[in-house]
Amino acid sequence: MGPGPPRKPLDRDEQKRLLGRLIDVFEFERFLEKAYLGQKMFSIEGLDSTVTMLDELTALAARAGAQKVVLGMAHRGRLSVLAHTVRRPAEAIFAEFEGSKRIEDVKAVAAIPHGGSGDVKYHYGHQGVAEHHDGSTIDVHLYPNPSHLEFVNPVVTGATRYSQSEFDEGGIKHDSSRAVPVILHGDAAFPGQGVVAETFNLRSLPGYSVGGTIHIIENNQIGFTTDPTDSRSTPYAADMAKGFNVPIIHVNADDVEACSQAMRLAMAYRERWEKDIVIDVIGYRRFGHNETDEPAYTQPLMTAKIKPQKPVSEIYAGQLIEQKVVTAEEVEAAGEKRRSQLKETLDALREKMDSGVYEDPTVTTVGTGELDRSASPPVETAVPGDTLRELNAALLEVPSSFTIHRKLRKPLSRRVEALDSGGIEFAHAESLALASLLTEGIHVRMTGQDTERGTFSQRHLVLHDEKTGLKYAPIQHLEGAKAPLELYNSPLSETSCLGFEYGYASSNPDSLVIWEAQFGDFANSGQVIIDSFIASGESKWGLTSRLTLLLPHGHEGAGPEHSSARIERFLSLAAEGSMRVANPSTAAQYFHLLRRQAKIKKARPLIVFTPKGLLRQASAAATLDQLSEEHFHFILDDPRAVARREKVERLVLCSGRIYYDIDSADARTANENVAVARVELLYPFAREQLSKLIASYPNLKEVVWAQEEPSNMGAWSVMRRRLPGIIPDHVRLDYIGRPERASPGEGYSVAHIREQERIVLSALTPGT
Repeated sequence: MGPGPPRKPLDRDEQKRLLGRLIDVFEFERFLEKAYLGQKMFSIEGLDSTVTMLDELTALAARAGAQKVVLGMAHRGRLSVLAHTVRRPAEAIFAEFEGSKRIEDVKAVAAIPHGGSGDVKYHYGHQGVAEHHDGSTIDVHLYPNPSHLEFVNPVVTGATRYSQSEFDEGGIKHDSSRAVPVILHGDAAFPGQGVVAETFNLRSLPGYSVGGTIHIIENNQIGFTTDPTDSRSTPYAADMAKGFNVPIIHVNADDVEACSQAMRLAMAYRERWEKDIVIDVIGYRRFGHNETDEPAYTQPLMTAKIKPQKPVSEIYAGQLIEQKVVTAEEVEAAGEKRRSQLKETLDALREKMDSGVYEDPTVTTVGTGELDRSASPPVETAVPGDTLRELNAALLEVPSSFTIHRKLRKPLSRRVEALDSGGIEFAHAESLALASLLTEGIHVRMTGQDTERGTFSQRHLVLHDEKTGLKYAPIQHLEGAKAPLELYNSPLSETSCLGFEYGYASSNPDSLVIWEAQFGDFANSGQVIIDSFIASGESKWGLTSRLTLLLPHGHEGAGPEHSSARIERFLSLAAEGSMRVANPSTAAQYFHLLRRQAKIKKARPLIVFTPKGLLRQASAAATLDQLSEEHFHFILDDPRAVARREKVERLVLCSGRIYYDIDSADARTANENVAVARVELLYPFAREQLSKLIASYPNLKEVVWAQEEPSNMGAWSVMRRRLPGIIPDHVRLDYIGRPERASPGEGYSVAHIREQERIVLSALTPGT
């Protein structure tokens, strides 16, 4: 962005404020460099104007009536943004550097959630209040971000969406002016990371729009050590945004007034059009990727050009001195004042640490700040039968003018008689669970690929008029609802959509937020969100949620990519009570599991391995009494073994749909000395319940873990370590299932059937 008529001149006070901020940023960065020589801090130097742009943004947002600015960014300049934009005290930032030198003093290690692992200082988030010269203030929330650079993008937009929403019994009012999302990108990461494009695609979709995101590319013209010519195929780093019809402003980072004007234009554009806009701030990087690198190894010419370059605070000070806005003495005094403040802060901090009295009061302030490993108290999940009947009727009500598709009329009408016949299928039980939560005042958000109908044509929460094509969702028109249901089909994306729901859910841990994969295998494409946010976010940042992942799972001969939701991956990630992992085998269990997740005291993510073939299987259906009188069972004992426990010598433990293959086999009835039980909760490990189950069979000789997944997958890796600690010494533990495989399932149906039959027969044959 260059000079010209569109640029409104800044008055002298504005210029002084800009200079003051640049001096603050420069002195802060230089102080850190000297005080902590050789430590990584990912300096902002060369892009200092980013902070003044954020000042402009927060001021404009506050004046326009916004309540919050939600920020996401990677490492570059993060410490300066924390200190100056989000207003995290310099003392708290220094404490993290000091803590790394004082390992023996636990209190000195700042920002670690109690009992958690913590994170490096330039990954942390913070919530603060930005104050402006006119007295206006606004909340600023910088989200924590792992080293995966751009993956915080959809998390920011999801968190913003929640902040823009107002909930009441009548539904949700969404006002994009209430919160402004801002994402700071790297110039190599912007075109290089696919999640950026995925997040852009969300910008105007009904369930995901946030009224426009302000994107700032911190363009230092290099990615780690890679030149732009090797990292992108377009002239400008921002060119990818053109494919989404997003306007782009290019501006010189050393022209601080132009940077402020660019932000004013961007905010005016967002206010007018409620769409995304990109500001490409072209600057440089004075040091290497971090302060321990030598940039001249790979960019000797660029490094030589940057070395004599004056910092922007000095350039701008020279301009204002020439314009007689400030004097050289005033500039020097401002720098000296900032240096003195920082030195006094550090000296006072070291004194506190030496005396052992310092403990950072800010922590991360974006979550609980505490890793609570205690068990939650039991929760009531049963719903009175009369209430379920009323909800069932309401879920089938449509306007008199609405024509339900002819092929759906019978399946839906069967949901009336199912309450008496005991044929409540999974989707039916799910709709009753969600409806009951809405009437109890619990907000539910449910999204995913084809979720309105259901991948397997099972859900049909949203109906389409056969004649007009108009949509109607009875569950969103419940007369007794005290909270709204958000229900959206998502775009064909796992990473951005899962990240969006994580941001939404972690901002609102009281709501039940559900994301469904089309097939559980597709969660692979959201693995960074799962690994770096969902599984470890509480331990690293004290951030948790009730985010619930529905992952269809089960080996039914559909091939390698439509069989396994990778149970083993989630179990390998689950630790310290970080999340819950369940594989419900009946519709009743699924009903109680969803209600339990919404109502349980401790908010934690939940991974549910939902069925495919069992969705309409009569033996997996629920009765009304099971929904109105029972609860979620961690373990389901063998119903056939109640009268013959003394005869049982072989206990087969399994999880999920394989139970029905075993239970329906011809050999099942003939082998009275074999019992088959199901483990419904895979994590936390149901030690107490399994111990009681095993002890209830007095003549056991062997316990077998049976699964349809290969032995290096599924739950066997956990069971082989945990079960030996709870079975008697004289009882043998064995495994039955597929051998180790590189691929989770067979592509040929004949091979699949042969393997399933072998597993079932082996499970029911003692001594195999």
